[in-house]
Amino acid sequence: MNNIQSYIEAHKDRFLKELIELLKIPSISADSAYKNDVLKTAEAIKTSLEEAGCDSVEICKTDGYPIVYGEKIIDKNLPTVLVYGHYDVQPPDPIDLWNSAPFEPVIEKTDLHPEGAIFARGACDDKGQMYMHVKAMEFMTSTNQLPCNVKFMIEGEEEVGSKNLSTFVKNNHDKLKNDVILISDTGMIAKDVPSITTGLRGLSYVEVEVTGPNRDLHSGLYGGAVANPINILSKMIASLHDDNNHITIPGFYDSVEELSKEEREEMAKAPFSLENYKKALDIDAVYGEAGYTTNERNSIRPTLDVNGIWGGYIGEGAKTVIASKAYAKISMRLVPHQDWEDITQLFKTHFESIAPKGVKVKVTPHHGGQGYVTPIDNIGYQAASKAYQTTFGKTPIPQRGGGSIPIVALFEQELKSKTILMGFGLDSDAIHSPNEHFGIWNYLKGIETIPHFYKYFTELTKQ
Repeated sequence: MNNIQSYIEAHKDRFLKELIELLKIPSISADSAYKNDVLKTAEAIKTSLEEAGCDSVEICKTDGYPIVYGEKIIDKNLPTVLVYGHYDVQPPDPIDLWNSAPFEPVIEKTDLHPEGAIFARGACDDKGQMYMHVKAMEFMTSTNQLPCNVKFMIEGEEEVGSKNLSTFVKNNHDKLKNDVILISDTGMIAKDVPSITTGLRGLSYVEVEVTGPNRDLHSGLYGGAVANPINILSKMIASLHDDNNHITIPGFYDSVEELSKEEREEMAKAPFSLENYKKALDIDAVYGEAGYTTNERNSIRPTLDVNGIWGGYIGEGAKTVIASKAYAKISMRLVPHQDWEDITQLFKTHFESIAPKGVKVKVTPHHGGQGYVTPIDNIGYQAASKAYQTTFGKTPIPQRGGGSIPIVALFEQELKSKTILMGFGLDSDAIHSPNEHFGIWNYLKGIETIPHFYKYFTELTKQ
C-alpha cells in the first residue's frame, strides 16, 4: 500500500487522541449502571465509521445493547470483508490494584514498550484493536486505495456472551454477506514474532448456589450440627479436579480433540521462556494438567476455573455466623468438538449429584460458545500471512489461542465464511485485569498491516 507509513506518521497524534477519547467512556456491558455510557460509545463508533469513509452507518437496536453496522460497497463484483469487533469492556475491578484510573487513560513507557503504552480498561480488549480497523479504513478511503468492499459489525455485548448478536446474525444473512470475516481481538507471540491465531477455545459459564439452613445461624449454637454451605461448596469445588489436575466430571473429555505428536511438536517451535513467564506473573512454579506443557494447557486443553466465590460475612471485624447460602461463578474453557451446551449439562448433573444431604444445589447457566479452528490453507489465512510478512519482514507463526470469542463458530455456521484472527495484542497487556494496556507500537503496526490484508485477499480471490 502506497504511503501508508507516512500517512500513519502524519496522523499518529490524532489516532492516539481519538482512541484515548473512546477509552474514557466506561462502556461496561455487565453493569446496568453504565447503560448510558455503553449507548454513548455506540454513537461514538457510528461517528468514527462515518468519518472513516463508510457510505452507510446505522445503529441497529437489539433486545440488549445495539450493534453498529457500517459499509462501503465499491463494486458488487469484488470480494467483501466483514470486520467484527466489540465496544463494550470488562468491569475494572479491583480498582485499588490499578496504578491509574481505568477510565482516565495515560501513556506510560515500559521495558516492553519504550515508545509508550496506553493504560486503560479496553485499551487492548477490544477498543484499541477494533479502532485499528477504523483507522485502516480511513487510510484506504482517503487515499483511494480500498481494493474491495468492506462491512463493519461492532457490538456492545461481547463481554456478556453476545446473545443478541446471535439473533442479529441469524436475521441478517443478506446484510452481512461476505467472503471473509476479519477480527482483531487476539494477540501475537511478541513484537518481533508475529503470529496468527488459528484456534479459539469454547466456553461454558455457570453460577452455582448451595443452600443449607433457612437463615444465617450462630456458629456457636449450631456449628458442627448443621451443614455449612461455604464448607460444603469448597469441598465440592475441590473435588472437580484430581491430583493430576484432571477434571473429574464424567464424560467431560469424551469429545476432546487429541492433537498428534507432530502437531504438538509444531506448536513447541513457538518461542517461549518458562522463566520469563513465571517472572512476569511473579510465581515460582507453573500449575496445570499433568502431561502437557504450559502452552498446551492454555490452548489445546480444556479447563475448569472458579472465577468468584462468596458467602457469609466478609465485612470488617468478626461475625460468628454460619451462612445460609454460598455461591461461586465457574468457567470452563473448551476445545473444538466439545459442545458447550452438552458440557454445561454434564457439569450441572455432576455438581448436583455430589451434593451431600443437608444442602440444596442450584446451577444457573449464564452463557457459552463453541471452539473454533481456522485452516491455514485458505485464502484468508494466506492473505493475512502475506500482510504480516510485508510489515514485519517475517512469516507469522500459526498459534492456537486460549481465549474464547463464542460468536466465531456461529459466524461460520450462519454466514458460511471463514474468520481470520489478526491480533496485535500481547500476553502481557493485562486484558480483563488491572492495568490493562496496549502498546502504541502495536496499535500503529496494526493500522499499517490491516490494509495489506485487503490488498492480498482481493488479489488472491481473483486468481
